Amino acid sequence: MKSTNDFQTSNPEMVTISRAEYEELQAQSKRVSELESRVDLLMEALRLARNKRFGASSEKTDESFMEQLSFLFNEAEVFSTAEKEEPEVTDVAGHKRHKKHTYTLDTIPEGIPTKQVEHRLEGEELVCPQCGDTMTEIGKEVVKTLEIIPAQYIVREDIYYTYACPNCNREDIETPVVKAPREKNIIPGSFATPEAIAHIMTQKFVMGSPLYRQEQEINRQGIQLSRQTMSNWILKATEDYLTPVYEQLHRELLTRDVLHADETTLQVLHEPGKAPQSDSFMWLYRTSGDTNKPIVLYEYQPGRGAKHPKEFLAGYKGYLHTDGYAGYHDLGEDITVVGCWAHARRKFDEAVKSLPKGRAKGSSASQGLAYCNLLFEIEQGLAEKTAEERYNERLKQAKPVLDAMFAWANSRTAAPKSALGKAFTYLKEQWPYLTNYLKDGRLELSNNRAERSIKPFVIDRKNFLFANTPKGAKGSAIMFSLIQTAIENGLDPYKYLTWLLKDANNADLTQAEEIQKLLPWNALAGCGAK
Repeated sequence: MKSTNDFQTSNPEMVTISRAEYEELQAQSKRVSELESRVDLLMEALRLARNKRFGASSEKTDESFMEQLSFLFNEAEVFSTAEKEEPEVTDVAGHKRHKKHTYTLDTIPEGIPTKQVEHRLEGEELVCPQCGDTMTEIGKEVVKTLEIIPAQYIVREDIYYTYACPNCNREDIETPVVKAPREKNIIPGSFATPEAIAHIMTQKFVMGSPLYRQEQEINRQGIQLSRQTMSNWILKATEDYLTPVYEQLHRELLTRDVLHADETTLQVLHEPGKAPQSDSFMWLYRTSGDTNKPIVLYEYQPGRGAKHPKEFLAGYKGYLHTDGYAGYHDLGEDITVVGCWAHARRKFDEAVKSLPKGRAKGSSASQGLAYCNLLFEIEQGLAEKTAEERYNERLKQAKPVLDAMFAWANSRTAAPKSALGKAFTYLKEQWPYLTNYLKDGRLELSNNRAERSIKPFVIDRKNFLFANTPKGAKGSAIMFSLIQTAIENGLDPYKYLTWLLKDANNADLTQAEEIQKLLPWNALAGCGAK
């Protein structure tokens, strides 16, 4: 019998092809399937990129988004109106009373100076237009307005007098000469003051004003003060006075039971062994919501390796809230890493946004997002509970949801490189850490506390862009730590830094008890924010 590699059939709807042609068709079909899959991933990525660029940045969309979007054009225009609406009025017996505005000067914080300017009639203005007699005061109306005076620059002259005994001089006795005790300069050989240094620091790290802008503003007032001098001032003050306080706060931080951590990039131009374009990192470590003495510390490091948190947290025993970065997962048995459900929810939210219009409802991405939202709703209802009550309620309410979600996730599949596939991968890989918040009622569902604390640095980074040297980056981390810790403790950062520098200048900072007195919660009452 003659053999052949051709497929033959008597079916008129079928054709005969060779095995080679069949295999080529199979290969083409596989390539088409792969290309279609790649196109789907690219379209998904495109939809997600469009949403990130033009859509709401928050996972929670509300009506205020359009108001926020309008800030991109003109903030002043947003809050002003071409035609003022008529104020609401209330009928009162005999007259109509206008409703007060939300923002008024009726309640002024203690310590805000008030300047009174009296407006009286004089001379002929007091003559009655009806009878010509002199009018007398029968009442007054007080109208409050707000004056804003720019920063004042004052040159302080300390005059130290010298004293001698005239009697000793007359009797030809060796005359003792006594001088008034001279105050110690905050920086030897400098005309800097604690007030000036505190102002420069807060302008840079609270208001986001780089030194070159401060230099321009000061020079416009006729004072020649270079950015190099300002930089030397704040770095010297940081090295001599702020660093011991920072180190004490670090020791205090390691005694707490619950911490949060995060990190962000920072470019340092002159980092030994690294190109100027390469990334260095600013690490954040802070206390949780279980304390009335919060601490927020930043640490500069040239890299993102796991050795950096391990070194900073050496000796720490407790819980650590983090994102999904694997560098936090090998810090030792004494540290229990608590995962962030905000990151898990974000993954499912991105998966929903990557779907074509109309395909989101009922999808696996929407179901995953619904599970996450339910966990946050439960947590919101437990906000006012004690730690023990929260622990018990989580076991009753949240644990069944977690168990159901894990079973649901294991029954679903998705392309690994798709947004939904990444959400499932994150959920399954992070599951042991994501469920650790059930272990203690003081723990939180997310690491948003750390993200909120690192955001001020990210905003400031957009203004100063980079650090020049590692020394400058370390100094910035210490200054930023003291400022943000002061703010967290309800202090005015300028007042706190001024008080700290004055007291530290006359303290023995080799003694722990002296440094302890300078911590934010031991600051004078006058350092509080109004």
